[in-house]
Amino acid sequence: MNAPKIQSVRGMNDILPDEAEFWELFEDAVRIWLKRYGYRPIRLPIVEPTPLFKRAIGEVTDIVEKEMYSFVDSLNGELLTLRPEGTAGCVRAAIQHNLAAQQAQRLWYMGQMFRHERPQKGRYRQFNQVGVEALGLPGPDIDGEQILMGARLWADLGLDGISLQINTLGQADERARHRSELIAYFTRNEQALDDDSRRRLQSNPLRILDSKNPALHDLLQGAPRLIDHLGSESRAHFDGVQQVLHDAGQAFVVNPRLVRGLDYYNLTVFEWVTDRLGAQGTVCAGGRYDGLVEQLGGKPTPACGFALGVERLLALVREAGGETRGDAVEVYLVHQGSAASRFAVGIAERLRDQGINVLFHCGGGGFKAQMKKADASGAAFAVIVGDDEAAAGEVTVKPLRSAHEQSTTQQRVAADSVGEAIRSYLLDLDRDEC
Repeated sequence: MNAPKIQSVRGMNDILPDEAEFWELFEDAVRIWLKRYGYRPIRLPIVEPTPLFKRAIGEVTDIVEKEMYSFVDSLNGELLTLRPEGTAGCVRAAIQHNLAAQQAQRLWYMGQMFRHERPQKGRYRQFNQVGVEALGLPGPDIDGEQILMGARLWADLGLDGISLQINTLGQADERARHRSELIAYFTRNEQALDDDSRRRLQSNPLRILDSKNPALHDLLQGAPRLIDHLGSESRAHFDGVQQVLHDAGQAFVVNPRLVRGLDYYNLTVFEWVTDRLGAQGTVCAGGRYDGLVEQLGGKPTPACGFALGVERLLALVREAGGETRGDAVEVYLVHQGSAASRFAVGIAERLRDQGINVLFHCGGGGFKAQMKKADASGAAFAVIVGDDEAAAGEVTVKPLRSAHEQSTTQQRVAADSVGEAIRSYLLDLDRDEC
């Protein structure tokens, strides 16, 4: 009797080979994009102490209250959490290793995040983000540049239909005045609030503005606006960010209800949104978090950053008809006979030395069966080695794809020349396509 199958955890998905190649293309584009702006990679743990996120994100948030995967380490009793976002861990690392004290830092990371929420299109319980953080830079110029970075990535990926919303959350004293007005306003309208909003009314009324409940839309539209409580310095910073965007010709909308779901933000916040992914339309979001480094035990350090959702962006790239596979195998190496098989190993390594992708046939079988597998592999060429070829120090090169087949037929070449022959065929194909 067969053992029962074990399935993956709901919302935590396998990425199979064809899809993984698509991911690698995207990741390569991201690395090139970030290098253009002078950002350097940092690699962070997936598991962090739970207090890190409670202190950074805020205890009265959906992430901390409902979504974190937290557990007790059975060896020492420490409370740990699978990271639900990357900024807190990046700031923790910068403090722990004294990075921000040395000079301004431009850092980026890529990897899995975990939140226990209802899986839906583009949103999963294990999901991937690219995070970008700048530490030690106080002015609106870095806020503006980070926003413009998004626009450049959309262009690099061939995406359109992504629009920009910005807002400012001001500083702590400005938010305190706004908070008092919000509490008074929502208390007057408490009968219209849902249960989540009533629970947050006294502890975190600003988070009510982030509600996705459509029944609260009109009530939220009439709520007091934080932007009306800004002092001169906060207004000047926000004006500076807008000036950077105007100078770059970047369109945007000021959305006074944009608050983000994390408590560490101040001043600039922004979201890049699309209507092509259903209700969950944010593909990139971030802002300034000047108080977080000090809040986590470091010296006061200005900071800002953003994160983009990999799954959501890949869905948009697919919709736009972007490439879905990486570099294909160029050569399938067919061989039969003991002398041929030993000779073929050296041929395969020689081709790889020359930068040619080779799939070496394993598992035996006759030439006909191997050629079927060569054709199914997607390789551009079969390199065929029999005992006769091995004895003569030669191989047969056979084009497998129609574009190559039209330009040439199979030919026998010296083993030392096989790489040059394949490169010549590939160059001919490039000329034909041009």
